[in-house]
Amino acid sequence: MVYLYIALAVVVLAIVLGAALVVPRRRSGRLQVPPPPPRIGGEAEGAASSVGTAVQVPPEAPVATEAPSAPAVPELDVPEPTAGRLLRLRARLARSQSSLGRGLLSVLSRDKLDDDAWDEVEEALLTADVGLGATTEIVDRLRTRTKVLGTRSQGELRALLAEELVAALQPDLDRTLHSTPTSDRPAVVMVVGVNGTGKTTTCGKLARVLVADGRTVLLGAADTFRAAAADQLATWGSRVGAETVRGPEGGDPASVAFDAVKQGTEREVDTVLIDTAGRLHTKVGLMDELGKVKRVVERQGPVDETLLVLDATTGQNGLTQARVFTEVVDVTGIVLTKLDGTAKGGIVISVQRELGVPVKLIGLGEGADDLAPFDPEQFVDALLG
Repeated sequence: MVYLYIALAVVVLAIVLGAALVVPRRRSGRLQVPPPPPRIGGEAEGAASSVGTAVQVPPEAPVATEAPSAPAVPELDVPEPTAGRLLRLRARLARSQSSLGRGLLSVLSRDKLDDDAWDEVEEALLTADVGLGATTEIVDRLRTRTKVLGTRSQGELRALLAEELVAALQPDLDRTLHSTPTSDRPAVVMVVGVNGTGKTTTCGKLARVLVADGRTVLLGAADTFRAAAADQLATWGSRVGAETVRGPEGGDPASVAFDAVKQGTEREVDTVLIDTAGRLHTKVGLMDELGKVKRVVERQGPVDETLLVLDATTGQNGLTQARVFTEVVDVTGIVLTKLDGTAKGGIVISVQRELGVPVKLIGLGEGADDLAPFDPEQFVDALLG
């Protein structure tokens, strides 16, 4: 019995010792899990991680960006001074008009100036659209003077003819372009005319004339019916640094004109130049609308200048146009265009004689600076060649 107890004790002791040896081995065989990698950026930068050592992350290199380039400033045109411009353009006028001058001088220099000769002089003047009344006066005065003075040399005859033509052009008329601002408002110039006379182009060239004479200009695109008119005017203005006030296509032209004068006053420019829509002088409704444009503008002050653009190639029909426009908007000056392409420059005489309205500017080509202040002496000199 004693031996049995001893055997059981030995077995229990063996079991206890075996268990003590097995447990450490299992513990030593566990997998050691490595600490998680530190997060990059944010909280991981420069901070100690809960596991392991903090990782210093270098800052990102700045991305090189190009500085936005300033918009290119367009180079502005510098129009040539208007003083003496007609003299510089006389060759263009002489090319188309000299046939009239040569014809008159060849007749007047004949040995015998009989009735047939004077009839030829009269016909030449009428063909040039001088008009019947002015032609009769010029011929009568020439006949008297050549008879009294006994003039025969071509130089003397040319001088006499030049004097009579200059007198017929009424050199004493005021041809000043009223574009000088007053103390509290700019000068306002309206440009009117029929379709096809080159009115918008003339308006753009007139802006160059004003800038060349030292004026600051604001353009009003009151021709809202022709789609390209406002764009065309704005293009002309941008070349010399003149801004354009415009409205919606088909909008009220009087509203555009009013806004142009208002903005011109606020910006303190010298001259506001308003381009109106071309219209036939026979269309009563359109002419009434033109009168409305002027009345609306005059709510802010008087219109200083109303220029009528006439095509010299239209001849005596231009005189009819001038009468109607003068009645509606009180035209103060004529701009005669396309004189380089016609021998009918006598319309200058007939328009001034019939209306008492001076020709202030003439167009002598398609160039940007081919609009010149009208000078009777220089005009006649080019006319006679």
